[in-house]
Parts: sequence; structure tokens; C-alpha cells
Amino acid sequence: MKKIAVVTATRAEYGLLSPVICELRKHESDGFRVELIVTGTHLSEAYGMTVAKIEERIDHRIPVSVRSGSETDISANQAEFLIKFTGLFMRENYNAVVLLGDRYEMLAIAVAAGNTRTPVFHLCGGDTTEGAMDEWIRHSITKISYLHFVTNEESKKRVIQLGEAPGRVFNYGSTSIDNILRLSDMSRAEALASVGLGVCNFALCTYHPVTMEDGEIDGRISEFLEALKAFPEIEFIVTKSNADQGGARINELFDEAGGRIPNLHVFASLGVRRYLSLMKYSEFVLGNSSSGIIETPAFRIPTVNIGDRQKGRLSSRSIINCGSGRKEIMAAIKVALSDEHKATCRDIVSPYGDGSAAQKISRKMIDTIMGGRMDLKKKFYDL
Repeated sequence: MKKIAVVTATRAEYGLLSPVICELRKHESDGFRVELIVTGTHLSEAYGMTVAKIEERIDHRIPVSVRSGSETDISANQAEFLIKFTGLFMRENYNAVVLLGDRYEMLAIAVAAGNTRTPVFHLCGGDTTEGAMDEWIRHSITKISYLHFVTNEESKKRVIQLGEAPGRVFNYGSTSIDNILRLSDMSRAEALASVGLGVCNFALCTYHPVTMEDGEIDGRISEFLEALKAFPEIEFIVTKSNADQGGARINELFDEAGGRIPNLHVFASLGVRRYLSLMKYSEFVLGNSSSGIIETPAFRIPTVNIGDRQKGRLSSRSIINCGSGRKEIMAAIKVALSDEHKATCRDIVSPYGDGSAAQKISRKMIDTIMGGRMDLKKKFYDL
């Protein structure tokens, strides 16, 4: 029996993994099994207990602390991930484990895979995000991984530049485009009713910590909220931050603001279908999430990208970059609402693929696993 594991720890990462899980499980048989491991914020009440949103069969639930108040919390969480996943990988003896992205949990899990000689198949490597710890975490996971499924040609070049052999690096695009075609199927009225709103103009917002910058969370969120108050004609639908250091404080500030700003609506999680359906009809997407860079342009609507968290990612002309001060955010929102910029967005072609990523990724994974032994003694590929 050949076994492959897929690990998900957060709502955003699950959304990108879901189409791959579905494709892999189409090929389950007496000789091939796909196991889904759920951990991290999925199992936390504070982050919306998003395990309830997972539609696929769950094979393992691994509860781990997600405290994020300090550097010590993050390191303690990583230690717990490392220990628990090392034990799981030793017991289950997987032929490969699928990890996505660049979060600290995934780095600890990748190290556990390395320690147990479990091949890692990595999605979304090679990107750059200069304002976040994700930058060095992502590249570290790349060096642990055996197969690489990048989302664009620039990222493919970077992974090869890191010494990975071109024959193990594949650009099939982003599964986010697959999701857009597959899941954004709610009507405008249905999507708005699901968050308690009627007919209105609205924007979708997510604001994460900028983990390579010191503090100032309260000040940054204050500036963000003051900017939103300048547009009372827009309803702002906010999804809470992730479990990076500072995320819990951001969520506290949003919860407090939701009680006093009439056009601010705060949710722990919207789920992939509802999130993408709302994105499809929004006036613009606001914040510093990668979804504003990758998914939003495929809908041909504007993104207001705040600060440096996503600096370095391959971007479309629909994206308006701005600083974190209220005046800069307000000016960028005015551009996003302008007829001129909306006309620019109508001509956008996404650089992140054609919507067939999951099918191609799953086929390559299966062929590699069923094809025989993988040699983890990788030779460094010199340019």
C-alpha cells in the first residue's frame, strides 16, 4: 500500500489544498491511499474552529497550541509540531507528505518529515514576500522538499536558483484559479445574505501581522480603521488574521471596532466558497493577504495592498500598493473606486495559471510515488 499525506493547519492553506485533495482521492484504491491531517488553527475555537468547514474525509486530527503573543509562543508551538508530527510520520510511514506555503507550522512539519526520511512535495515555493517571516520559511521548506509545484515562472526560476534540479520543479499554476472556477458560485444576493447584508456596495478585507517589522500593531490597525470610516457608503467585510505573532491582538482590535463602526463586519472565517463568491462581487479587496495578489486579479477587480507583507510577489496591474497610514490607504481606495482603474482591471490576465493546476499536480504526485524509490540524497543543481 502506497500512502500520501496532506497536511492543513489554516483556513487559507486548506482552500488551496482542497482541489488537490479531491483530485488525489479520485485515484484511491487498494494500493493507494490519501490521508488528510488536520492541525493548527483549524482545531482552535479562537480562530473559528474551521475544521467544521473541511468537506473531505479527515484521517488524523493533531491538536497543537496556536498561542501567538510572543516569539517564545511561536517557538514553543513549533517544538510541539515537530515532536507530534515526527511521531505520526514514524507510525504511518508515508511515501510522501504534501505541504503548502510558508507558515512556521509547515517548517516544523517539514523538519519532522526530513528527520523521518519522508519525501516532501511542496506547493507554492519560490515566491518572495519581503515583509514577512514567510520569506525565509518558504525557502527553507524548498531545500527540504523533493518535488516543487510553483505557481508562476518567476518562482520556478528562484527554486532552481536555490539549487533544486529543474526536473523536479513544475509550474502548473495556482490552485486558487481552480477554486475560482469551481467554487465562486453563490449569487451576489446569496453571498451578501450569508453575512447578514442586503443590497450594498462592499469590500472584502484581511489584515495580517507584518512579521518582519517591530510592533506598532495597535497604531497600524487604528490607521486602517480610520481609513475605512472615511467611506461610510461601503460595507467592509473583514476576515480575521492568522496565528502569526500579533495576529491575536489584531483580532481583538477588529472585534472591538466591529461593535462601534456600523459598516464594519468581522468574521473569524468565511469558508472558501463564501469568501470567493464575495470577492467576485466586491468593489475591491483591501489588506495585505496573498489572496489580494493571486486570486483577486482573476476576477478583474482592484486590490488595495497595504504595506510590505506581500512585497516581491508577482503582481498584476489591478493591484494598488500603498503604505499603512490612513491617508495613503484612503488615496488608494479612491483609485480603486475610479472608473479609470476599473477599466484597467477589465483587461487583466492572471499570471497564475488556467485553472487546471490540481489535476496536473495530483497526476505528477501519483506518478512519482507509484514509480518507485525517491532518492532523497539530492545533488545541488549549480547554475
